Order: sequence, then C-alpha cells, then structure tokens
Amino acid sequence: MTDLAAELQALAGVKVLTVGDIMLDRYVTGVVERISPEAPIPVLRVLEEDAALGGAGNVLRNLAALGAQPLFCGVVGDDPAGLEVQRLAGEALGGGAHLIKDRGIATTVKQRLLAGGQQVLRADWDAGGSPRAEALETLERYALDLLGQARALLLSDYGKGLLQPDLLRRLIEAARVAGLPIVVDPKGRDYSRYRGVDFVTPNRRELAEATGLPVGNDAEVAAAAACLIAEAGVGSVLATRSEQGMTLVAGDGRGGVAEVVHLAAKAQEVFDVSGAGDTVVAAFGAGLAAGLAAPAAARLANIAAGIVVAKRGTAVAVPDELLRAGRTERLQTVEAKIVDRSAATADSRSWRAEKLTVGFTNGCFDILHPGHLHLLRQARAACDRLIVGLNSDASVKRLKGEARPVQDEAARAAVLASLADVDRVVIFGEDTPYDLIVALEPDLLVKGADYDEAEVVGADLVKARGGRVLLADLKDGHSTSRTVERLSGSRGR
Repeated sequence: MTDLAAELQALAGVKVLTVGDIMLDRYVTGVVERISPEAPIPVLRVLEEDAALGGAGNVLRNLAALGAQPLFCGVVGDDPAGLEVQRLAGEALGGGAHLIKDRGIATTVKQRLLAGGQQVLRADWDAGGSPRAEALETLERYALDLLGQARALLLSDYGKGLLQPDLLRRLIEAARVAGLPIVVDPKGRDYSRYRGVDFVTPNRRELAEATGLPVGNDAEVAAAAACLIAEAGVGSVLATRSEQGMTLVAGDGRGGVAEVVHLAAKAQEVFDVSGAGDTVVAAFGAGLAAGLAAPAAARLANIAAGIVVAKRGTAVAVPDELLRAGRTERLQTVEAKIVDRSAATADSRSWRAEKLTVGFTNGCFDILHPGHLHLLRQARAACDRLIVGLNSDASVKRLKGEARPVQDEAARAAVLASLADVDRVVIFGEDTPYDLIVALEPDLLVKGADYDEAEVVGADLVKARGGRVLLADLKDGHSTSRTVERLSGSRGR
C-alpha cells in the first residue's frame, strides 16, 4: 500500500502526450417495457442522454483522472460532433488539447443504447477516410513541439487513418531522440509499422491476429509476444487478457526476451469492458512517465483496468479507487498465503516442477522483531520460494510455557504472510516440523546460526534428497523471550 500511494503521488502533474484517433461516445439510457408493433424488436423509452470523449479521448480522461497532466494532438471533422469533442476536450484538458479541424473527414461517433444496465445496441457513424495532408502537417508540428514538454508519448491507434506510417515513423524517431518512453495501443496485423516503440499493448485477440499464434494460456501468450518483439522490432509487449489478467513480456534490446511477468485479473465483477484498453494505456504510460519500472507500471494499469470494467461505459479510475482496490488486493494476497499442509505440499511440488528452489524455515514468531526479518531475508535470498512453518498456539505453550504465545496463531500467521519475503505460511501442531518437512520436500532448510547443523530438525531429510541446510546469521540483541521479559517488567513498574 505504501508503494502504491507513492506511485500514485508520483503521477501527479506528470505531462504525457497522446496522439491518436479521438471520437465521440454517446450514451442513451432507458427502459424496455414492450416490443415494437412494427417489428419484433424492443422499444427503448429514453430516460437519459450523455456524451464523453472516446477513442484516444478516453486515454485523456483516464490520464486526467489519475492526476497526470495530459497533452493531446488529434484531428476532428468540421461538424457538430467535432465541436462537441472540442468542448469536452477543453473541459478535460484546458489548454492541453490541440485539435485540428479537417473538412475532409467526419468525426467518428459511437452511440450506445442501454437498458437494465446492459448495452442493447451500438450505432456507429464512421465515414472512413484519412485526414488531409495539411491537417497531418499541422498535427505533426504541434506534436513535435509538445514532445519537448512531455515525459512519455502514447499513440492511440484506432485505425481511423490518422497514424499513417510516415507520421508514425517521425513521431517515434523524435520521441526516441528525446529519450521518452513510447507506448502504442495498436491496430491491425502489421506491427512493423510500430518499429522502434518501447511497448505495444494488444489485447488477446489482437495478439493472436498479429502473430497467427495461439494465445490460450500463459506460455502461449508469452511465446506470441516474443514473436512480436523479434519480428516487428518493438521493445516489449503488455498483453491484456480480459479475465486472465495481463502479461508483460520485456525485451532484452536485442530481439529476445529478458523477463515475463503474469498479472492476475483484479476485477471483482465485469460489467462493461468498453474503453478498458484506454485505461491500461493511460495508467501504464503515466507510470512510465513518472519513472516507474515497467512491472510496477503494469501492476498499476492492471488495478485501474479492474476498476473500470466494473463500471458502465468508457469509465475512468481515480487514485482513491486505486488505493482501495490495492488495499483489498493486499488483504486477499495475505489471506491466500496462509494455507494448510496439503495446499502447501501441492504448491511446493508445482514450484519444483517449474525448476524453482523451495526453501523452508520455521518458528513461533510470537513477536516479530528485526532478528526474525534478518533471518527471513537471508532465507528468501537463498531460494526462489520460501515456506514458513508456524508453531500452533498449543505447540508454543508446550515449548515456551503457559504465558506464551503473546499473539495467537491467526495474528502471527497474518503478520508473516504480509512480508514480501514469505510465499506461504503453514501452521503445524507438532512440537517439531519434521512431518511437515517430510510432506513439503524442500530444497533448502534454514535455521539460525545458533544451531549446529546436526541439531536442525529435518536436515537429514533435506540433505538425503540433495538439498542443503543454511545456518543464517543472527542479528545481535533481538529475541522474543527478552522482548516479552522487558514488556512484563515495564507493566510491573
């Protein structure tokens, strides 16, 4: 939560330039009470009408909602819809919007009819055609000037003819010279037109269409993204996968892959996915502009996407909502780490099958102190996954006396599970963790250096399987017993 709050604070006022296809979203909301006598179709009795920026305009709305300072370049038609887009952009951005009127095109309008909280019909006004050369030249001039103020460039491509290859190439070159991160929300199958950008953000269907590869599971999505990196010349891929979350495949700068990060979906309930991709681009791009590493920016975007899909229409996510969602996620993550013996055994098997090193340590952890943290940090640094065995309340009483534990096992487990160094917590009722070690079959067994290896319970089991024992350095002056004694003395005085 501290990290998320700091990350959101870092977004405040950061300037992000978006260039792309802006359009108008209209919403007509009503109720369906009868079928038309003219045809077997529902009759919508209209109760409310609303309008919002759509397409690249929704990226602007999300940037502004997150506290960033959006800058924008785009083209609209010289028509009533274009005037409405200009008005809405002015309200959202103030002086940051540069919209060029072009009499040769019509402003794209998407009108959604809703009843009972669901879309009944969508009607599009989309005349097609590309902006004229004069409009594109003016847009390019504005964009190149604004790049000098911006900390990132977002290209929102809805395939409406604005982001033509020559314009794309010049914008990308200029942003690279300026050292800005470049994020593209892509369209079409030929991603080579985005060569040189740092990130593309296709959804699952777009990724499949662009590569011709399956994208049904984590491994397939990672392979398809790696193909894009190698063949299209893009730096990295952030693939949005609906109910399966997101996958960030980071390139190594040489056409290969340096890192793959899978992020689980955060939405509690999916209500409307309209514009969710715009939210991802905005949050991810703003995070990069604020100096966040790509995985942190992707996590921010994932939380924001989970918020907007639970809302109607092309919605936005504000910092307070992200903080609440992050708090909920943190609590759920902590709870998910506390498992029973059978679940921990299954996790250990699964991790080992992935060639990950599984470590194990145990203790009462009655009052967590710096000595505990020092040991756990060493343990986690020596393995890929760390399981902590926690003595039950009854076990602690038998080992430490009737006055212990000071905190019950639920509280002790929750505190341990909140630590980033701990992957699983398992409560065991025996006096020693021998049976638990038999079940888990860890590769690494960790205890404090105040033990001899021969005294470490389960050392024989682990070494017999080819594992090892680590006697971790202790932090002087810290022990739970001494802490309890000091507290008792203080109460006595």
